Amino acid sequence: MNEEGKIHQQKKIQEVKLNALLEVTKAINNNKSTSELLSLYQSILEERLGVGKLILFINDNDWHCLLKYGIDNNFNTIAFDTELLEIKEIETITFSKGNLSNNFEIVIPVYHKTIPLAYVLLGDVNQEKLELSAAIKHLPFVQTLTNIIVVAIENKKLYKESILRAQINKELELAKSMQALLFPENLPNNEILQVSAKYLPHQHVGGDYYDFLKLNNHEYIFCIADVSGKGVAAALLMSNVQATLHSLINYTHNLKDIVLEINKRVFNNAKNEKFLSFFIGKLNTKSQQLTYINAGHNPPILFYENKFLELINGTTLLGLTENLQNINVEIFNYTSEFTLLCYTDGLTDTVNAINESISIEQVKEIVKNNIKSKPDFINQALLFFIEEFKGEIDFPDDIALLTIKINDLGF
Repeated sequence: MNEEGKIHQQKKIQEVKLNALLEVTKAINNNKSTSELLSLYQSILEERLGVGKLILFINDNDWHCLLKYGIDNNFNTIAFDTELLEIKEIETITFSKGNLSNNFEIVIPVYHKTIPLAYVLLGDVNQEKLELSAAIKHLPFVQTLTNIIVVAIENKKLYKESILRAQINKELELAKSMQALLFPENLPNNEILQVSAKYLPHQHVGGDYYDFLKLNNHEYIFCIADVSGKGVAAALLMSNVQATLHSLINYTHNLKDIVLEINKRVFNNAKNEKFLSFFIGKLNTKSQQLTYINAGHNPPILFYENKFLELINGTTLLGLTENLQNINVEIFNYTSEFTLLCYTDGLTDTVNAINESISIEQVKEIVKNNIKSKPDFINQALLFFIEEFKGEIDFPDDIALLTIKINDLGF
């Protein structure tokens, strides 16, 4: 080829490159789909650059084939050869494993800094079209073009994922707001009875539950519960438990009947995939009685007459079997003031940097040291302690606190 022909060929190459880049840029700016971008990419390489065979591998958590053409039917199984990872620059194929090395001639790696994004394997390159097989210096253009396409496809994927995450977060925030409505708003705070509660979900929503319901001027039913697991599934079951309890107290105040029905609902709805620890109590400020059933829950701690009692009696976890056996209903008669702390296991499961967990003795000490304070202050003291205790470690689970205080008014 004479000098004039070489100049013409170079202009032709530059024109093809420029037009290709302009088309790809326009397609990306017009938000073309992934399939349309790949179709344009194939058209440029196959029809304009004369590449007869191509495989494009990309790294999307794992290496897989994103595009292939020019391959016969006998080459159906295409597996990424890890030997490709040793190739850092454009080169003719020198690795020896598998079908890839027998069917392709050129490897073009595409990197972002030190991270491999893609590998392009070319074969059957037409020497008459832009002399790509003979002029290795033009292959960086293919590398650049591939980089643009791969990054554009990855950006589309990330954009879709960000939109999806935003939608999920919005729905979870809504679910969090809805779940907050399930907890009692106005808790008693008078001379005789003071109640305070705190709830820290491990995720947006959680499976811990507490409630405090007024039956009449001197009777109340309260509970604390913990659904196994975390997140939306646990929250849905918890909301079902709340609805069941609120419905039941319209018909009965018998704690045993309530526990039996909630157990049946959990068993039927959870299909043995989840269970419920549940503590329910009934407080009568007139007869000065605290009646309770503990169904496998962390024993609430009762500070009465300068000592702690743990309310442990009742039955097993709910939802394990359809019919509960041996439910013990306990009655505690009081003649002076007391403070009762109900909590879920997220409190005592909290660990620090050396994997120590909070002991029930530490919890009791905080309660005792603040026994003259209102329930809200006791809860705040506990939360402050566990925040300091855990340091930078995340909470392992939801945490719910329900603190009840009966004041001494001359019993």
